[in-house]
Amino acid sequence: MKETIEKLKQLEQKITTALQAVDLAGKAQKLHALEVLMQAPEFWQDQQKAKTVSQEVAYLSQQIAQWQEITKMVNDTLELAKEDAEDLDVNLRKEIDLQTQSLEKKYYDLERELLLSGQYDSRSAILSIYAGAGGDDAQDWAEMLSRMYLRYAEKQDWQATILDASRGTETGIKSMTIMVTGAYVYGFLKSEKGVHRLVRLSPYDADKARHTSFALVEVLPDLDEVEEVQIDEKDLRIDTFMSSGKGGQSVNTTYSAVRVVHLPTGIAVSCQNERSQLQNKATAMKILKAKLQLLKDEQQAAEIKDLKGEHKEAAWGNQIRSYVLHPYKMVKDMRTEYEESDPESVLDGNLLGFVDSYLHWQVKK
Repeated sequence: MKETIEKLKQLEQKITTALQAVDLAGKAQKLHALEVLMQAPEFWQDQQKAKTVSQEVAYLSQQIAQWQEITKMVNDTLELAKEDAEDLDVNLRKEIDLQTQSLEKKYYDLERELLLSGQYDSRSAILSIYAGAGGDDAQDWAEMLSRMYLRYAEKQDWQATILDASRGTETGIKSMTIMVTGAYVYGFLKSEKGVHRLVRLSPYDADKARHTSFALVEVLPDLDEVEEVQIDEKDLRIDTFMSSGKGGQSVNTTYSAVRVVHLPTGIAVSCQNERSQLQNKATAMKILKAKLQLLKDEQQAAEIKDLKGEHKEAAWGNQIRSYVLHPYKMVKDMRTEYEESDPESVLDGNLLGFVDSYLHWQVKK
């Protein structure tokens, strides 16, 4: 019981220190401001913005409630354990031990929120996947990664919308861009930017030989709500083409897909998920403006190296994470040294272990 009391005291101290950084009063003030905003008659006219604000309100409410709850539970458990430690019933001791373990787990989950303090961490994100070296295997690998991130988004209760996808000639995808909407999405996804490496027995090799494939993941914060950069129409080239989506009325029969190229920077954005060319153009312009916002001045140009990640060839030696399916099973992050022995679980979207290790690694850098 003395060991349990000591754990509770340490946890109490950690929470006291954490609360100074959490700023519950500031969060409550922001929550109140957003709730007032939601009461405005015109609030729901912009459905996408309204949903994002609603998610932030829910997220802040949950954060405040969770920190208040764990503070009370630790104090109550500590009082119960100290009441008469030597005379406590055996079953009650076991209950206090289990409660202490549960509280330690809850604190670890809450501690993650303290690490999401970057300028753009609270925003939604634009995630792009590009097949690299490896032919059909690489294109299949890129599609496996797209499924992993879509499952991750589902588990986190985020909204994921595929904005653009280029199918592979035989299998998989050459590239895909996904808008992931929710509170702190960028903070939870920024660990994924970089080259991802897969080692497995190739299903596309008649000899079933072991192959190594690569895919590049790019993650950008959605900067929709910041001041928009001004774009001169003369600096744009706008191409239209038929959507390669899954059919449906007018989708594959009209030139609804749009590619916007910003000529001075060479930045190109495509969108084909909407039926209307105008809607696709609006979405592509939104993403383009978000990217250009990061290049607005020299300071932001320097920031983009960290936000987008310096361009790296999707090939051997540049990987941030390796997924080995043969001859053994392991997923290892090359930056943090964190690893897991169940690749199937990771590829099913269970990424929080890698997210946590990356956030802690960033603090220590």
